[in-house]
Amino acid sequence: MGKVGIIGVGQSKFVRRYPGSIRELAFEGFKEAMQDAQISAGDIDASIICSAPEYDKQRSPSGVFAEYLGLIPQPTFYLENLCSSSSMGVRMAYSLVKSGLHEVVAVIGFQKMSEISSAESQERMGRGADIQWESPFGTMMPAYYAMFARAHMEKYGTTLDDLALVRVKAATYGQLNEKAVYRKPVTFEMFTDPESPLSGPVSSPIRVGDCCANADGSSCVIVASGEKAKAFNKESVWILGLGAASASVNMAGREDFTGFAVAQQAAEQAYKMAGVTSKNINVAEVHDCFTISEILAYEDLGFAIPGEGKELVKSKETYREGSLPVNVDGGLLSKGHPIGATGGSQIRTIVLQLRGEAGEMQVKDPEIGLVHNIGGVGLYGNITILGR
Repeated sequence: MGKVGIIGVGQSKFVRRYPGSIRELAFEGFKEAMQDAQISAGDIDASIICSAPEYDKQRSPSGVFAEYLGLIPQPTFYLENLCSSSSMGVRMAYSLVKSGLHEVVAVIGFQKMSEISSAESQERMGRGADIQWESPFGTMMPAYYAMFARAHMEKYGTTLDDLALVRVKAATYGQLNEKAVYRKPVTFEMFTDPESPLSGPVSSPIRVGDCCANADGSSCVIVASGEKAKAFNKESVWILGLGAASASVNMAGREDFTGFAVAQQAAEQAYKMAGVTSKNINVAEVHDCFTISEILAYEDLGFAIPGEGKELVKSKETYREGSLPVNVDGGLLSKGHPIGATGGSQIRTIVLQLRGEAGEMQVKDPEIGLVHNIGGVGLYGNITILGR
C-alpha cells in the first residue's frame, strides 16, 4: 500500500498557565505543523483530536477544533488513551492512510490542565485507576510510581542517587529547549539539600524532583501517504514500526512491578514491523513522567538488561554525545506533561532529530528514532519507530 510518512510537526510552548482558550492553544501547535509541511487546511482530509477529557470543560472538542482550524466539512475524530493519546492518534492516522481511506491526516493533541485546580487534577489522575476497586482508596500517580520505584530498588539495588541522575540529565537539555516549562539547571546536590524544594518528599521514595510538572500545551503531527508527500515536494520522515498494548488497570492483575509489560510487548511489535532491534535505535524519546520511569523504559525497550538501566545514566550513554541519546529535549521532567499533547511532542522531537533540525539538542547523524509513550501507570503502551 506504499509508505506512510510525517510531513509536518508542531508544538506550542508548554506553560504552567495558558491565558487563552483550548482552541487557541490547539492552534499554536497546528500552525507550526502546517507551516512546517507547507500545506493549507484544504489539503487535510481528516483530523484526530487527542486529550484526556476529564480535564476539559468543553465536551466533544474535536468538532470545536475542526471548525476553528478550518477543517470542516472533513471528518474529525476524538481519541483518548490517557497520557499516550496523541501517539495512539498517530497510530490511528497511519491506519487511515495505509487503508487508503484518507491521504492526509492531522493529529492534534492538547491539554489545558490549568482549567482545574491542582487538587482536582490529582483527583482526576486517580480516576485513571479503577474507580470501583482502587481510586476510592486515594490512589495518586506519584504513589503508583513510587511502588514501582520501591520494587526496582528492592530487586536490583537502584538508589535515590540513581533517580536524581535522571533528573540532572533532563535539566541539562531542558535548559536548551525553548518550549519547555522547566528550564532551570538541576544539580545532584539539590536532592540532598533539605533547603532545596526538589528534595522534598512526595511519596517515598519519590521526591519533588523526581516528578514531572502538569502543563498546558498542544502538539500536531501531520501524517500523509507517500504519494501525497511527493506531491507536496516534502521529504518525509517515515513511520517504520508501530506497537501498542494494554494491561490490567488493577495492580492486583499485574505480575511484575519492576517494568511495564505494555512497553515490552509494544516494543516487540514495533521492532518486528520495522525490521530492527534495540541496537539499531540512534535516538529515543521515552515517557519520563517520573525519574524511575526512564530507567524502566531503558530496560523495557531492550536498551539495557533488567536492573542495569541505571548504568546508562551513570555512564552518560544516554546523553547527547553518548551511544544512545535519550530525551535530549529535556523529556517530560523538563518540558512538562500536558497529557494529550505529550506523545505528539515526543514524535516532533524525533522528527526534528532525523531531519537534522534540532538545533542545540541535535545528535549526530541519526537514522532511526524511537518514541515510547505510556498511558496511566503502564495501562497503555505505544511505541513508534521512525526513519529518514
